[in-house]
Amino acid sequence: MLQVLFRIPVLNWPIYSYGLMMVIGFLGAIQLAKFLAKRSGIDPELFVTAGLLALVAGVAGARLSHVIENFHQYTDPHRSAWANFIDAVNIRSGGLTYYGGFLLAFPTLVWYALKAKIPLRLGMDIVGPCLMIGLGFGRIGCFLNGCCYGDKCELPWAVHFPYDSLAYEDEYARGDVAPPPELQVRLSDGSYRLLTRDEIRSGYYRQPDPVTKLLDPIDPEKLAAARQIVSAEHSEGLHPAQLYSAFTAFLIAGIVLAYFTLPHAPGRAFALMLILEGITRYILELLRVEPPVIGNFSLSMILGIGLAGLGVLLWFIFGRLASQPDEKTDMTTAPAAV
Repeated sequence: MLQVLFRIPVLNWPIYSYGLMMVIGFLGAIQLAKFLAKRSGIDPELFVTAGLLALVAGVAGARLSHVIENFHQYTDPHRSAWANFIDAVNIRSGGLTYYGGFLLAFPTLVWYALKAKIPLRLGMDIVGPCLMIGLGFGRIGCFLNGCCYGDKCELPWAVHFPYDSLAYEDEYARGDVAPPPELQVRLSDGSYRLLTRDEIRSGYYRQPDPVTKLLDPIDPEKLAAARQIVSAEHSEGLHPAQLYSAFTAFLIAGIVLAYFTLPHAPGRAFALMLILEGITRYILELLRVEPPVIGNFSLSMILGIGLAGLGVLLWFIFGRLASQPDEKTDMTTAPAAV
């Protein structure tokens, strides 16, 4: 876990790993879209605008979905409503649900394709592998940020996230880890919470006194002990689910790109992406920690099944439409027999 990669000299501005991976993924996806558009006889600059629209709509939908799935985290009674709101909109902390972004970005891109007169099915084929490139880098960002972690793992490649990670905090809330009392602070209602690294570093509690508005200093002896033991605390061994997801995303992108170069019914490359992503996401959810919403199925599992089902449906629909082509195609997207 490495949330801040480095700081800009003089200005001391932090460069967050999660945000940087999102930028790299976005730029990589845009360059691939431009290359495939040019290869298919479409103005590549149209996909720059499409990418910007997808970025805004995707991030908004992805964050909204994450907040809904983890609503308890953003309604913490120990924090003010404003603090909960700031935490909910703070995408630097990670927490972007791919399906939420997809569900909002997809209709936005369809609207733009119709408005810009981009051949819809061919445009979908171009966007398909680009989505997987963006997802792959985004998952690397999740790993560096410490969010979207996996379930317990005893394999040699299990990862242990540090004290102030989301994984450790969630395990503390569930009682899976028992940090020393020096790392905990008692609240007015009798419950306990963990000291943050910033509090341990500064020597002051996060919440100011309601009357004086001054930060309450931590007892020097407790502070000294906390500083000595905090580095030894870490989460239980967990599956690096983020890296699993990154690997499968890049693999799917490669498979879809290979299929794109073959003669095929326009739209089927996008349908193939949906099928593969839906299946792999469902499998990977078995190795993640996500609360169930229906029976033993998490929201991502349900959406994964729906995504794969939609891909199968579109595969057959696009195959039938190929007999009546109404889109501009090149050799790579020539209609194929159903």
